Amino acid sequence: MSEKIRLTTAQALVKFLNQQYISVDGVETPFVEGVFHIYGHGNVLGLGEALENNPGRLKSYQGKNEQGMAHAATAFARQNLRQKIFAVSASAGPGSANMVTAAGTAFANNIPVLFLPADTFATRQPDPVLQQLEHEHSTDLTTNEAFKAVSRYWDRIDRPEQLMSALIRAFEVLTNPATAGPATICLPQDVEAMAYDYPVSFFNKRVHYVDRKLPTQRELDGAVAAITQSKRPVLLVGGGAKYSEAREELVALSEKTNIPIVETHAGKSTVEFTHPNNLGGNGILGTSAANKAVMNADLIIGIGTRYTDFTTSSRTLFDFDNTKFLNINVNRGQAYKFDGFQVVADAKAALQSINKNIGDYQSSYGEETASLKQEWENERNRLAATEFNRNDFKPEIADHFNQEILNDYADALKTELTQTEALIKVNDVVDSDAIVISSAGSLPGDMQRIWNANVANTFHLEYGYSCMGYEIAGALGAKLAKPEQESYAVVGDGSFLMLHSEIVTALQYDKKINLLLFDNSGFGCINNLQMDHGNGSTGTEFRNVNNEIMNIDYAKIGEGYGLKTYSVNNLEDLTAAVEDAKKQTVSTLIEIKVLPKTMTDGYDGSWWNVGVAEVSEKESVQKAAAERQQILDNARQY
Repeated sequence: MSEKIRLTTAQALVKFLNQQYISVDGVETPFVEGVFHIYGHGNVLGLGEALENNPGRLKSYQGKNEQGMAHAATAFARQNLRQKIFAVSASAGPGSANMVTAAGTAFANNIPVLFLPADTFATRQPDPVLQQLEHEHSTDLTTNEAFKAVSRYWDRIDRPEQLMSALIRAFEVLTNPATAGPATICLPQDVEAMAYDYPVSFFNKRVHYVDRKLPTQRELDGAVAAITQSKRPVLLVGGGAKYSEAREELVALSEKTNIPIVETHAGKSTVEFTHPNNLGGNGILGTSAANKAVMNADLIIGIGTRYTDFTTSSRTLFDFDNTKFLNINVNRGQAYKFDGFQVVADAKAALQSINKNIGDYQSSYGEETASLKQEWENERNRLAATEFNRNDFKPEIADHFNQEILNDYADALKTELTQTEALIKVNDVVDSDAIVISSAGSLPGDMQRIWNANVANTFHLEYGYSCMGYEIAGALGAKLAKPEQESYAVVGDGSFLMLHSEIVTALQYDKKINLLLFDNSGFGCINNLQMDHGNGSTGTEFRNVNNEIMNIDYAKIGEGYGLKTYSVNNLEDLTAAVEDAKKQTVSTLIEIKVLPKTMTDGYDGSWWNVGVAEVSEKESVQKAAAERQQILDNARQY
């Protein structure tokens, strides 16, 4: 008989995690970095005991909010290009439920995270246990069923021996580029502590090989034919290209054939913006240069993209009657989109093969790419020089707030800074290899358009889920992944208020992060959305019961936590603050007071399909609904 070792379920779990390795291009590294946890009665005596007494090489971090620590785990895996992960553990009931949002964020972005939510008693002896839900139709239903919708793999361990098959299946999903995303293994609190005689062989070193799937000859021939028969192809770079580490191959193909590059939110910084053929972000939040290129393309070469609505401008951006699609993706379902020619293969491997077989093909762009890029650079320079004046100011978001309201904001916030001039100034001053993280509000639009990532893999925009509250926790995760680089959370006041608890974790473990907090006293992005579609400004500005604009001292909040803080309202002080923050060893917060309506607006092809009331007493809403329907009539339906 095989040798056995008696362990609790939790001890076996920790022992197994220590033995998981990943091999990419022949380089073998440990796959699980450690465990984020917030202990409660559901996990402290099981998993907590195992991590205390025999953690092996696993690092252990105490989170402050379950959602926040899971966001940090997501950002860590993303910054490591999905080649290293954290597990996250929370107590039963509300502790576990708090991680569901973060699991959805990881799922939408195809990022591997191992979720270990505690669960109710498998024996049911003390039912209902503290924090347990009771359902009349099923005793087996618990809070953790909520994870099923946001997990690539889901399981519950009702007996210790079930752990073995569950973990093997979970790690296949976690290490598979085609299915990468969160795996959830629910741990009833009694089962965590139950003992079992596990086979020693189960804890042998396991190497998960990520072999690059090559295109078939049929796929390669079809891809080369599609490109060489086109005149105006565009390389649409998605997150899959970044995770595949396909930068060199993309650059080689673009330079050899003179094909321009445009980027999705996840794909941005796969190739640095300084490359002459990189026209920047495309879609709803795209640059004019990128959008003009794809609107006039006859072939879209989608590399590792899901074609989300923000990438496709709700399926209106491309000339679907005349544009063909060539989709390179490890996920077969993604490759099928828009009836494209499918190359189900690793992005880097596929591009290597295409480069070898493309011959001397040249696109017909000539100097047009350079002209488009210069045109956008001129617009960005204009945005960098926008200045407020109290008499006749024309904000980027026009016809919403009159001069009197804008002056009220300037007085209340004691600032005349515009958001575009402030963000571009930060871009100019931070180190070129600094990692910037953003997620929600108006800042993702500004980041996608006007932030120039000058070093590869330094731009980290979570826009698969656009989860408010991701930014600060994400900055911590990125810092854990790349401790030698500065990490900046670019966060609005709305997102800051949603979730900033992992500031304490960063301070506790001496992981320096920098918070760039843009304060316009409201949910500015959604205020723009409602007013753009005929509604008034309601429920989105931060005003008190006397209708006065609120001016919250976020710098003082940061100071209370122990951050080095700055409060700025002009470019000179902003520059000085960023430069001084670089010198600090403690985490920093720069509170940047900016005026509303001074973020970037949409450019060519920037249309978003949102639900506009089809019946309304307001003529402005009726008009918006009619305009929406007119555009929808010409949009692609599938």
